[in-house]
Amino acid sequence: MSTHSPDTSQVSRSASLQKGAPPKGAPQKGSWQRGRWILLLIALVCGAPIAISYFTYYVIKPKGGTTSYGTLIEPQRTIPSALMVTGDDGREVPLASLKGRWLMISVDGGACGEPCVQKLYFMRQVRATQGEERERIINVWLRTDDATVPTAVKTAYPDTRMLRADPVSVAAWLPATDKTKDTDHIYMVDPNGNLMMRFPAQPDPSKIRQDVTKLLKWSRIG
Repeated sequence: MSTHSPDTSQVSRSASLQKGAPPKGAPQKGSWQRGRWILLLIALVCGAPIAISYFTYYVIKPKGGTTSYGTLIEPQRTIPSALMVTGDDGREVPLASLKGRWLMISVDGGACGEPCVQKLYFMRQVRATQGEERERIINVWLRTDDATVPTAVKTAYPDTRMLRADPVSVAAWLPATDKTKDTDHIYMVDPNGNLMMRFPAQPDPSKIRQDVTKLLKWSRIG
């Protein structure tokens, strides 16, 4: 019979195993939990700007008559996939092909009388006052007939996309009021292709500018 007493290290290790303690060298539970929280914190920090942008744009959005000049279109209306437009080159493309930037839209016949010219002028000025952000906006004039566009208008607004569109399809997409027509308004479409705002007839361009500035500031899409 051996008279040697058990090795104290073996006894300690055996007792630890009996108590459920992990073997030497195994990952500690507390260390694993700390690592998980660190990864979660990193994810939150990286995702916060995106989350804040979407929350501000889609939740803390202006209400017509309170903090915005334009009327929000609710629910938003996506550009119809069947809405086709034709440019001066005669090529027909979906209006939805312009998605990716903000669209400021006006509707009028090709002859473009004084109200039409005034809207085009307002749109040009609003876009110009956005500084470097102006490249995020495309001004679009949807022409609802085959009338020839006056040379003076083409010359004055070279940055406006002048596109021929079916008037019935355009009217079905762009909502007016009980007392107005789609040709009375300027509309905003977001970069996702959603019609989201309508400005009043005979608008105040300085107030349109304020709304557009806020949209570009609080939303980084487009």
